Amino acid sequence: MEHERFHIRPITIHDTVRDFDAVMSSAARLRESFPGGGGWPLDDMTLEENLIDLAWHQKEALLRRSFNYAVMSPDGSRQLGCVYIDPPEKRGADADVSFWVRTGEEGTGLDEELERVVRAWMREAWPYASVRWPGRDISWEEWELLPDAP
Repeated sequence: MEHERFHIRPITIHDTVRDFDAVMSSAARLRESFPGGGGWPLDDMTLEENLIDLAWHQKEALLRRSFNYAVMSPDGSRQLGCVYIDPPEKRGADADVSFWVRTGEEGTGLDEELERVVRAWMREAWPYASVRWPGRDISWEEWELLPDAP
């Protein structure tokens, strides 16, 4: 997915350093934005732990179970955030989509533009009839109360 302010591509283990920088520079915001994440990322998360996380995301994508995308600067040198497309843990949707932008991008309009682009991408290019947006269209608290998917 190409855009004048960013491009979105599958995340891989080759993104470990850029992802680690984006995650750790935004750690407090991520813990606040994703309250069900078990305190992720921990303040003492290591580069090796991040490599393991990215390897897991890469393997899940290869197995077509879930999809994690890096949001990159136009020149590819800096990771600006991530997009997650996951099978629903709760009933009532075909997929759960969430995303974040790094703390340094707050107030630049990137979050709003990324949301607009990702919503259009989900409608136009993905086969899901019903997409849920936890933390956006439904609060994480409301999402937690939904019945679990089978």
